[in-house]
Amino acid sequence: MSRNPLRELRGDPGGESGGVVSADSREARTGSTTIVDTSESWDGTALPSYPAGTPRITILRITIAPGERLAMHRHPVINAGVVLQGELTVVAENGLSKTFSAGSGIVELVNTFHYGENQGTVPVDLVMFYAGGADLPLSVKR
Repeated sequence: MSRNPLRELRGDPGGESGGVVSADSREARTGSTTIVDTSESWDGTALPSYPAGTPRITILRITIAPGERLAMHRHPVINAGVVLQGELTVVAENGLSKTFSAGSGIVELVNTFHYGENQGTVPVDLVMFYAGGADLPLSVKR
């Protein structure tokens, strides 16, 4: 039988309950869905190696108002996230762009200047995870 870490976390390592738990006479399923699993940023560029030294993980929840465009910037560290609401358009310095809608994952460009823009009518709400080093900034503005 293959090992299922989610079953082990909820106290059902053998899967006897079939993944179903009962709460307040309602059945709820526990599980996971892979949003992104890649070694490339959204433009197809290979992600760099993680930096040497003391690691640092930072998680930011970011809101971008309708019509707002962020400053041109680059990230010296790998970062990825999930758009929770709205549509975020990311435009690279070379003009390549991609729009990410609610529920989609984004693996950002590393060391490439770009900006994000909300061209929609509702705020963009996203959570971004940065995997860097203790002495590295999350982003550098141009």
